[in-house]
Amino acid sequence: MNWRSTAHHWGIIAKTFHWLVALGIFALAGIGLYMVDMPLGMAQLKVYLLHKALGVTVLALVLLRLLWRLFDRHPHYPADMPRWQVGAAHASHALLYLLLLAVPISGWVYNSASGFPLPWFGLLQLPAIAPVSKSLAHVALSVHEIAFWVLAVVVVLHVMAALDHHFRHRDTVLARMLPWRYRSRVSNTRGDTP
Repeated sequence: MNWRSTAHHWGIIAKTFHWLVALGIFALAGIGLYMVDMPLGMAQLKVYLLHKALGVTVLALVLLRLLWRLFDRHPHYPADMPRWQVGAAHASHALLYLLLLAVPISGWVYNSASGFPLPWFGLLQLPAIAPVSKSLAHVALSVHEIAFWVLAVVVVLHVMAALDHHFRHRDTVLARMLPWRYRSRVSNTRGDTP
């Protein structure tokens, strides 16, 4: 297993970023949906603080992933994959990254504009990135919520496309991103382009 990606497979570092961000998204979604219905009190505050700290962590992972992409190659798509699917894959990945930045940044702006502190797991205090402003907080919260639901739809489409490639097209699009080694059932004629 290579640390860096090759023409046919994602490397360990790219896979690690992918799956850590995926786990973070699912954890944040669950915590976020749960915390809004909690009664006011210390328990809710603790869950909010966990949500914020995880959100900042996912933001850092996404930024590191984008930085890594500058130095890491992108495996080729299958040779027989239609051009429109390649274009759709590029567009959906760009939208995913945009949303993965927009959701936590808008949450951070909301937190800052509301005048709330932002401790990171009790280890350090993160700075405000916006002035205290009720109107800005309202806009940032709306952006945070809308971007989250759009991200949820895009993630579902992303997963469905990966499963479609794996089970219907029987190519290596999903297999090459799995965290474990996977021997594809696909013949070389349906494999990745060199």
